[in-house]
Amino acid sequence: MTNHWIDIGNSDCILIMGSNAAENHPISFKWVTKAMQEGATLISVDPRFTRTSSKADIYAPIRSGTDIAFLGGMIKYILDNNLYFREYVSEYTNASFILSTKYGFRDGLFSGYDPKTRTYNKSYWAFEMDSKGIPKKDRSLKHQRSVFQQLKKHYSRYTLDKVSAITGTPQSLLTKIYRTYAATCRKGKAGTIMYAMGWTQHTVGVQNIRTMAMIQLLLGNMGVAGGGVNALRGESNVQGSTDHCLLYHIIPGYMSTPSTTWPTLADYRKRRPTSADPLSANWWQNEPKYMVSFLKSMFGDAATATNEFGYQWLPKVEAGVDYSWLNLFDAMYKGKFTGFFAWGQNPACSGANANKTRQAMAKLKWLVNVNMFDNETASFWKGPGMDPKKIQTEVFFLPCAVSAEKEGSITNSGRWMQWRYAAAKPPGKAKPDGDMIVELFEKIQDLYRKEKGVLPEPIVNLKWDYTTKGKFDAHKVAKEINGYFVKDVTINDTTYKKGTLVPSFAFLQDDGSTSSANWLYCNSYTEKGNMAARRGLKDASGIGLYLEWSWCWPVNRRIIYNRASVDLKGQPWDTKHPVISWIGDKWVGDVPDGGWPPMANPDGTPNPKSKYPFIMKEEGFAHIFGPGRPDGPFPEHYEPLECPVERNLMSSQFINPTVKQFESELDKRFTCDPRYPFVGTTYRVTEHWQTGIATRWQPWLLEAQPQQFCEMSEELARLRGIKNGDQVIVESGRGKVTAVAMVTKRFKPLKVMGQTVHEVGLPWCFGWVHPKDGGDSSNLLTPSVGDPNTTIPETKAFMVNVRKA
Repeated sequence: MTNHWIDIGNSDCILIMGSNAAENHPISFKWVTKAMQEGATLISVDPRFTRTSSKADIYAPIRSGTDIAFLGGMIKYILDNNLYFREYVSEYTNASFILSTKYGFRDGLFSGYDPKTRTYNKSYWAFEMDSKGIPKKDRSLKHQRSVFQQLKKHYSRYTLDKVSAITGTPQSLLTKIYRTYAATCRKGKAGTIMYAMGWTQHTVGVQNIRTMAMIQLLLGNMGVAGGGVNALRGESNVQGSTDHCLLYHIIPGYMSTPSTTWPTLADYRKRRPTSADPLSANWWQNEPKYMVSFLKSMFGDAATATNEFGYQWLPKVEAGVDYSWLNLFDAMYKGKFTGFFAWGQNPACSGANANKTRQAMAKLKWLVNVNMFDNETASFWKGPGMDPKKIQTEVFFLPCAVSAEKEGSITNSGRWMQWRYAAAKPPGKAKPDGDMIVELFEKIQDLYRKEKGVLPEPIVNLKWDYTTKGKFDAHKVAKEINGYFVKDVTINDTTYKKGTLVPSFAFLQDDGSTSSANWLYCNSYTEKGNMAARRGLKDASGIGLYLEWSWCWPVNRRIIYNRASVDLKGQPWDTKHPVISWIGDKWVGDVPDGGWPPMANPDGTPNPKSKYPFIMKEEGFAHIFGPGRPDGPFPEHYEPLECPVERNLMSSQFINPTVKQFESELDKRFTCDPRYPFVGTTYRVTEHWQTGIATRWQPWLLEAQPQQFCEMSEELARLRGIKNGDQVIVESGRGKVTAVAMVTKRFKPLKVMGQTVHEVGLPWCFGWVHPKDGGDSSNLLTPSVGDPNTTIPETKAFMVNVRKA
């Protein structure tokens, strides 16, 4: 989230799309309700009339997988009606940048595309530079090769006729929503977006979010109270786990995973682009300080300047190799893995194309599953379609504590790091994850000390001082994450003694004198104490920042890019909800996104001591034109891998040209296949958590949601001779599940390109282990095809058949 949960209450218009917040994030919906009580408009766009839709002022149906067409039409509406925030767009975004003559777009493809490799040469999307190496700009936004004019040209194609034909959304509703949301372009108004997996799990998932980010920039809704682009995380600590490198392509603090592309620390330090513009903070230029401090945290005294602070001991990913979830299981399926730790997860149900995942685990020698209850991963070897006599995988099941039985921090969707204490001790032999990791690593480290092994240095030199009386100590780890001065250091005439906790990441050094396991969290546990444990109820801001409650990265800043919430002189666009204001000679309000003075002096002359507000961008400007994405600098509508239509109305390029597919599944694409005539999608229910391990074993929750169901429209039920409560079989080209028919008015057939399209939905919280008559995972149906940016699978739009069992 760029903003936070409470801030939603400041919004004038809330668009919930790709999410069903009322059911899946019910506590968050409190703030939606607050905003509505104060006059805000709620818009729900969803293939299904959900409980969120029932609370909305405006509801619109949409065919799954067509969000970019819907939002592309909104961009056209905003531009055609001059509803963009001109000063914001001109001064704070790259809309004024002039593009190279090599940039172009034709019939669904951007310039630089190589059909053999199915990749783009992104150098074609560069900006024109002046003699100093600074992007050329036209603040009038009239230059024909400016980003703004190319934006207008690109989205001029997204007419109401085409958008309605693609999405199935009636034109009258499109216009109503566009007009309502675009009204937040005015000073003193703000609109926000709440999205979740309904946007991400597509072959254009990243570009779905990019499109909305572009709309927010056009309307001036970034950095302001009640604005932003707000991801609703599916678990309470998903944000925290991502910050601390849950994903393969980053190490803590969103720094790139070391790669064979950067064999030395010097190579790694040089990989970030530099800026020739003195007004660009280009904050990532500080990364060498963060990386060296991270290495000192990893290897302690063993990390010295002479050994590149241990950089050679960090594993390197192979350049050009994708280590994401789908690729890992594809390699496992091909027999390239010996063992697998499934820690706190249930991939036999949670992964797309679950049959392939289960077959892949059958090719392992050993599997360790750490979880609370028995589940489909731990017991995959005796599941449907498996012959235990033929499976050699040895499975170890380690019972673990649940979250309420562990002390530590969680970081919520709004980036608030909140400390909590163990409410109870884990039962029986169950252990907290930290204790398991400590015991496991100490045994591994002991083996390496005794037997050496191949490359023992990373193991034997790893700094390991996170226990108290032999048990994992969350406070010691939290302090390590914050970081220490590891020698006496003098900064700005103040000397900090060795062993002192670092006050914030501004104090981190690249000479080995500081440590920090995650620079973004530096300031979270200081000499003042555990900031995440604070519970101050004062709110001097008046807009719900609550700066004394817990702690928020970075440096307790509650709204990211908040210097874009003010004009060039530092005065807030929205005087009723000021995030920050320049008063006298300082910023007042939220922690500013950099302490520099405003862009202009009181008399309007430029202030050379200032910096552009989008400090994490190389040029200092927000990206309406995004040249870093592998599938194009502007989002473009492509059809899902599987869909009910024979052509893409926007171009002859049917699907995302850079989509991630697997050789073993190239023949498993079922578009316009009469065997699978209906669109399928997946979703969550309030009563169950993820794949249901934590909830399916609770009788009161199971009573509320006892088994797999398939929701369908009354029209489709009549077409198939199905009644509410009937047993049905839902099947795709990858698998099938048995479900109970739920015939409702919440799904309606859509008119798409002149034909009637039906859609069905299934929750993904069930599995065969428990309850015995509860059905199996809906991910048996979904395709393992990935977004080219993230390789997240397309589980929200695929083709199925439904028939009576």
